[in-house]
Amino acid sequence: MTASAQQQARRQQRIEELCAASLRAITGHLDLHYRGRRLYQGEARLPNYAPHLRIDPGQDDFADCRAVADGIALRLLYSDASLHRQSCPKDPVERLVFELLEQLRVETRTPDVMPGMADNLLHRFERWSRDFYRSGLTEGSIGLLLYTVVQMCWSRLHARPVLEETEDYIEGTRASLVGKLGTALHGLRRQRHDQAAYAEHALAIARVVGERVRAERAQVEEDDEAADREEEATGAFALLLDFEESDNDDGIAAATTGRSKVFEDAALAYRVFTTRFDREVAAGSLVRRALLRENRERLDQAIAEQGINLPRLARRLGCVLWEPRPDGWAFGEEEGRIDGRRLAQLVSSPTERRLFYREQIKLGTDCAVSLLIDCSGSMKHHIMPVTIMAESLIRALEMIGASTELLGFTSGAWNGGRAYQEWMRRGRPRGPGRLNEVCHLVFKDADRSWRRARTDIAALLKPDLFREGIDGEAVDWACERLLARPETRRLLIVISDGCPADSATNLANDAYYLDNHLKEVVARRTREGQVEILGLGVGLDLSPFYRRCLATDMAQALDTHLFDEIVELIGGRRRR
Repeated sequence: MTASAQQQARRQQRIEELCAASLRAITGHLDLHYRGRRLYQGEARLPNYAPHLRIDPGQDDFADCRAVADGIALRLLYSDASLHRQSCPKDPVERLVFELLEQLRVETRTPDVMPGMADNLLHRFERWSRDFYRSGLTEGSIGLLLYTVVQMCWSRLHARPVLEETEDYIEGTRASLVGKLGTALHGLRRQRHDQAAYAEHALAIARVVGERVRAERAQVEEDDEAADREEEATGAFALLLDFEESDNDDGIAAATTGRSKVFEDAALAYRVFTTRFDREVAAGSLVRRALLRENRERLDQAIAEQGINLPRLARRLGCVLWEPRPDGWAFGEEEGRIDGRRLAQLVSSPTERRLFYREQIKLGTDCAVSLLIDCSGSMKHHIMPVTIMAESLIRALEMIGASTELLGFTSGAWNGGRAYQEWMRRGRPRGPGRLNEVCHLVFKDADRSWRRARTDIAALLKPDLFREGIDGEAVDWACERLLARPETRRLLIVISDGCPADSATNLANDAYYLDNHLKEVVARRTREGQVEILGLGVGLDLSPFYRRCLATDMAQALDTHLFDEIVELIGGRRRR
């Protein structure tokens, strides 16, 4: 991930945070957030409803992004989703038109007290209209038909003229449609405040357009070039109906995920074939002491070269984690509560004012932070900067009085190991669930200081520990360790460079079995609210799994800006 790509990802992150905040403020739905560039309400992904609301946050202006947020907010406020689903046609083209008309309807409901929202939507629609026209997609008959219908419906609903730049171009197609669409167009404007009545007119328009598109396709299907052009135009109007689609062209890799049929068929119940070979082990015990000391020297030298300002980092962390706490009583004060023991002093010295006492307050932290590092094979290439970052965070957190632990997770073997062999001996029963032996590593527990655990932390530099990763169980395990702590605030930071991966489990179940389990674990723990789970992606966007996450570039120096972003993440800023 290049520096420019990382800057673009940060810009997109900031835009999505602002748009999500705007959506929550307008709609009152506090569970709206962005993850993986898609809008979610809780754990349900919300679709994008119309072509003019499809944008690229990395390329389009902030005004376009804000207009999209406004359009979606109006849809959530003024459209009955269940009524809409009942009326929605099955034909893809008819559904496209019907969805678009419903979006245009709710945009006419913009409150008069929000003229800025109306301006945002107007400018966005006009910009999309110009871009679509100038792209050449209206040169085909289907592209011109769809574009003309959109312009006619928008013009009638908003009582505005069509876009002047394309008015003459669409006039012929417009004239040919007036006879068939005139009554329905009039009904759109008249019934725009009644969704059920409006839907009847929208369906009538959708049916006419669907018939025309099918007829046009029949005429051009023998001409491959024309057919490709028409398909491209239709695709430009396409809604985000396929929720597994992932478009990612901003230079930063995004975690890919999908639906697991095996996981869903089991009613989201995660299975483990056997736990006989699972283990939790102190990582330092897996490495020879001489090698540990050698690794520690390498790590110390690398940290010295980075020149990280730990006191500054500690102060920044203190700003987001410190809380006021009682610290005894101060006596001999000039204001506060009267100290009965000093009343005699008032009699003997009437001018004396230091007769009060009051509670002293100091800043402190009642927080436990656990760093959970993905020890899968691909992480070997990033492990030195990851270890430096983790150790720096631990030392800074200890400076402000927070409890810390450093954990890792890997598998006991490649390709399933003994668990897979036992499954084979039992005749390979279907749906075995997880088919590997997990290995959970403790580099530093919360009861040991960094100084006592510093040698064991160097075990992270041993390449043989890195095999495969089963993230969901590791997150559950780390959360249980945090819940056993007495601190009132508990944070888990998962550091990973990829999706859950175990070849044996994927082959015996399906490709997204472990992914879906990780999402279920994070969603469940987030709902419980006892542990805050953050994702720190190493050259990867982890937002499909973690609502609060940050993509980092470990190929660059561990500079102040990176640590500032991590502090902001810990402080509560949400990535998606």
